Amino acid sequence: MFTLNHLIVAKRLTDNLNSQYIEAANRLKPRNKARRVVAYVESYDDVLFWRSVLEEFETPDLRFEVMLPSRTTLGKGKKLAMSHVTDQKEEAGPWLIACVDADYDYLMQGRTETSSKLLHNPYVFHTYVYAIENYQCYAPGLHAACVMATLNDREVLDLEEFMRQYSVIIWPLLVWSVWLYRHEQYKRFSIMDMAGEISFHDVSVYHPEQTLASVRKHTNRAVAWLQRNFPEARKGYEPLRQEMLALGLTPETAYMYIQGHTLFDGVVLPLLNPVCTLLRRERENEIKRLACHEQQRQNELSCYQHSVSPIDMMLKKGTRFRESAPFQRLREDLRRYVEKLSQP
Repeated sequence: MFTLNHLIVAKRLTDNLNSQYIEAANRLKPRNKARRVVAYVESYDDVLFWRSVLEEFETPDLRFEVMLPSRTTLGKGKKLAMSHVTDQKEEAGPWLIACVDADYDYLMQGRTETSSKLLHNPYVFHTYVYAIENYQCYAPGLHAACVMATLNDREVLDLEEFMRQYSVIIWPLLVWSVWLYRHEQYKRFSIMDMAGEISFHDVSVYHPEQTLASVRKHTNRAVAWLQRNFPEARKGYEPLRQEMLALGLTPETAYMYIQGHTLFDGVVLPLLNPVCTLLRRERENEIKRLACHEQQRQNELSCYQHSVSPIDMMLKKGTRFRESAPFQRLREDLRRYVEKLSQP
């Protein structure tokens, strides 16, 4: 007879999933049912991203379930997601994985405990770039996001070139920031301090070079301050720069490795908002000019205004990042994992 004690035991098992439990549950399923892999992520915002990544590797015999690491609390975050896969041996295994942002842990290259787990645990998968926001801000996809937000395909600004120049400007400061974190000096110049130097509030669509000049001024000032205050870094800076190049970072793609929220809210949105404002105004003026009468003008304007979308939402729907080199590395990691999982 199934008693209250059985219910309590079952609830404890499902509240504390581990790889062995999931594997046992898979074996009890009929042969025509797909086996399940649980993927822990950091927060609600990550669920959709990782679902879109993992579904490529699903088969009739294998499916992923993306969830937060706790069903009993509101706890979330990178360390919690990884702890279920890396901290307790009885939980580790191929049927329970963690999918997390790389942050600086990829660039730390094993110099911290979290970085070592991220790099070496076969059941931890990471973005390679700083966070999913960096993928959402992938430069080749910015124009498409503007088109989706405004329904206007005119290119008023070369967004890819702007981001390329921006990246080259901030590249030296990114190398410095990684050096500081590797040598535990980040309290004197943190990621948030760096954000204050490389962010901006708006861009002139007609003179974007003014914004780039301002970022260059702030970045050069910060680098000069760091050079004065950390003379011991003189010997280590160039080797670190070469190491970062070997890891796949380049001056032209440095923006993919800065803090995700800084990039999204402090760089890309201030860049795209004035572009989208101009494109929407163009389309509205076109409707006003071509309308045959007042009623048609009002109807067309209302229809257009209901069809456009906020640019931040369109950025989150972009898919061009899938062609980027870091994402291809992530795909390859997942491909090898699924192939190994499918072996008898």
